[in-house]
Amino acid sequence: MSAISVNKNNYGQEVLNSDKPVLLDFWASWCGPCRMVSPIVDEIAAERSDIKVCKINVDEQPELAARFGVMSIPTLAVMKNGKVINQAVGARPKAQILAML
Repeated sequence: MSAISVNKNNYGQEVLNSDKPVLLDFWASWCGPCRMVSPIVDEIAAERSDIKVCKINVDEQPELAARFGVMSIPTLAVMKNGKVINQAVGARPKAQILAML
């Protein structure tokens, strides 16, 4: 499965009401470290059917970024049952991202 683009309209359905843990990637097109993390996040989305992978563009969705207190990007958050259970800021290698799950 590929990563799902999340906005304020589908956030509830895709993230809060998900029956699987959700990996959220907060990113922006101008962010160099985000461009390094993006292919890794896409790879995880393709490999792991037991989780849902979502991407949130902070420039297009400032309300969602504010809700999560995102001050720096990339920010990765893992949610389970509608609650953040893990969060990390900055580019991470695949092994560290998987360890968050």
